[in-house]
Amino acid sequence: MNQNHKKNDILKLKDVAWGYLSILFRIPYIFLNAIKILKLDEASQKSWGIIIEQNAKKYPNRPAVKWENDRITYKRFNALVNQYANYFISQGLQKGDVAIVFLDNRLELLIVYSAISKIGAISSMININLRGDGLAHALKHAPGKLFIIGEEVIDAFNKIKDALELSENQKLFYTTDKGHTKSPIGFIDLKKEVKSAPDNTPGTLKNVTLKDPIAYVYTSGTTGGKPKAAILINKRLFSALYWFGKCMQRTKPSDTVYCPLPFYHTNSLAVGWPTAMANGAAIAIRRKFSVSSFWNDVRKFNATIFIYVGELPRYLNNQPPDPDDRRHSLKKIIGNGLRPDIWKAFKKRFGISKVYEIYGAAESTWIFSNVLNLNCTVGMNTQTYAIVKCDVDKEEPIRNKDGFMERVAVGDTGLLIFQISNKFKFVGYTDKNATEKKVSRGVFEKGDVWFNTDDLMRDIGYRHAQFIDRLGDTFRWKGENVSTTEVEKVLNTFPQVSESMVYGVAMPGTDGRIGMASVIPKSVKLNNFNFKALTSYFQENLPGYAIPKFIRFKNKLEHTSTHKTKKVNAKKEGFDPNNINDPLFVLLSMDEGYKPLTADIYNDILNGRYRF
Repeated sequence: MNQNHKKNDILKLKDVAWGYLSILFRIPYIFLNAIKILKLDEASQKSWGIIIEQNAKKYPNRPAVKWENDRITYKRFNALVNQYANYFISQGLQKGDVAIVFLDNRLELLIVYSAISKIGAISSMININLRGDGLAHALKHAPGKLFIIGEEVIDAFNKIKDALELSENQKLFYTTDKGHTKSPIGFIDLKKEVKSAPDNTPGTLKNVTLKDPIAYVYTSGTTGGKPKAAILINKRLFSALYWFGKCMQRTKPSDTVYCPLPFYHTNSLAVGWPTAMANGAAIAIRRKFSVSSFWNDVRKFNATIFIYVGELPRYLNNQPPDPDDRRHSLKKIIGNGLRPDIWKAFKKRFGISKVYEIYGAAESTWIFSNVLNLNCTVGMNTQTYAIVKCDVDKEEPIRNKDGFMERVAVGDTGLLIFQISNKFKFVGYTDKNATEKKVSRGVFEKGDVWFNTDDLMRDIGYRHAQFIDRLGDTFRWKGENVSTTEVEKVLNTFPQVSESMVYGVAMPGTDGRIGMASVIPKSVKLNNFNFKALTSYFQENLPGYAIPKFIRFKNKLEHTSTHKTKKVNAKKEGFDPNNINDPLFVLLSMDEGYKPLTADIYNDILNGRYRF
C-alpha cells in the first residue's frame, strides 16, 4: 500500500540526534530503569499491592488521590484498601477468583480495585456505558464470585440481572454514590459492612507475584464480536511504573497526574496511575472528561501531568481562544491518539512543550513511546516489530508468491505486527479462540509467530512510526472501540430492519470515526419507519458512543465471496448528501431523534455547529 507524503513528514537524522541530545543527561537513568524492566522476574513476589504498601511508608502524608473536593493521603488510602481486602477475604474471595467491578470513576473504585489486587484476585473492570445484551455478556464472560455494583449503575444491572442466572455462592454488593437510594433487597451494603474490618495488611499479599492477573479489561478488539476480556498482569503495571513514571515522566511527590479517563481502560490503569505511583505523586480523577471544566480542574488539583486520548486535546483546541490558555500548571502530557494536524498547534497554544505519545494495546505487552519528545510520532520501539504491506480493501496483510509477508518502505503505510517470543509474550484474552485470531504464523519464515494489531502504521524512519487508522470490524470513537458486528446484531433485530451494515466514517474536526449504518428496510415506505422507536431501542441496547449517528437507506448491500459486506466504498462515500442519492438521516440529539440529512444540515456539521 503506497501513499504520497510530504518529504518533511519523514524523520531526519538531525531530528533523532536532537531528540537524544535533549535527554543526554537522562540516558543513564533511562538505561538503568530499562534494565530493571527487562530483569523483572515474573515469579517474584511483587505486585500492585506492594507498591501501595511501600508508598504508604515512604510518603505517608502525601496525597495519593485527589477526587472532587477530597484529598486522601497514601497512609489513609492504604488503610482503606486493607479494610476492603480483609472484608472481601471474610466473604470468601481468594487468589485467582474474579470480582466484578461495575463502578463510576470515583474513589471507591480505586480502593476496591486495589483491595482485590492484594488478595491476588482479579477485578473484572466493566464499562459503565454497557447496556442490555452487551452488559450481560461482559458480566457472564468471566463469572464473578463477588459483584460490586455502584448506585449510579444499579438500574442497568437490575435490568439484566435475571439473565445472569446467579447462584447462591455469588454475592452482590452495593456501594452508594450520591446516597439517593438505599441498598436494594438482595444486596449487601458494602460501605456499611466494611467499616468494622481491620486495616492491617492482609496475609494474602505475600503470595501475589508479577505473573498473576490483576484485572480483566474489556475491549471490542479488532476482530469484531462481543467484548473480550484482555488480561492485565502485575508485571505490566511494574513495567509501566518504571518506564512511564521513572523514565519518561520522572515524577516527583509534588506532581499530580490528572486522569479524567475511565478506569475500565488501560490508559488509566496501566499508564496514568502507575505514572503517579512511581515516585509518590498524586492521581487526580474525574467521573467524565469535561471541556468546560478541564482547566479549572487543572488549577484546582495543581496538575502537572495530563493523561489523554487524542480526542481530548482536539476538544480543548477547538474551544475559542482564552487569555488564560497558558495560566496553568501542566508541564507534560502522555497518552495516545494525538493527531499530527493539531499536534504543534496544541503545544503552541497551551505552552506545553513535552508530549509523550505512546501506542499499545490492552491485550499485549509491546509498546511504542515518544521518549525523544519528537513531533507527530507515536515514538520508537526497540522490540521486534514490522510494518507489512496490506490490502486495505480486503482488510488483510499481503503475502507474496512464496506465502510470506513483506515490509513496507520508509514513508509508506502498512499493517503493524509484533513478534511473539519467550521474552515478549502475547498474554491475550480469557477467550483462547479470540487470542488465536490475533496470531499470524509463517510471516517471514516457517515457524515464526506474530501478533496482528489490525492497526495501520506509517514507517517514518529510525524505528519511529505514525498511527494512521484501524482495520477490521472495529472503529474508534470518543476514545472507545466500537464493534460493528455488535451494532449490526442490535440493528438487525429491530422489527423494521431486514439487513444492515455498520462502519465508521471520517468526521471533519474530530479524531476517530463516527458511526454510520447502511440499512435495508423491510418496507420501501420510509415515512412509516419508526425512528423514535429505533432511537429508544439503541439506547436500551448500546452504549451512547456506539449508536450510529448517520443512517443510509439502501435497496441492497454488496457482499464479498465469503459473504462479508463490502464496507470500503461506503466508508469513502461517508455522509455527503451531495454525492449520495440514497435517503440519509442524522441523529443530532437523542431528544429529537433521527431527521433527514439535508445539504444545509450537512454544511452546518462541517462548520462545527453540531457536536457529536
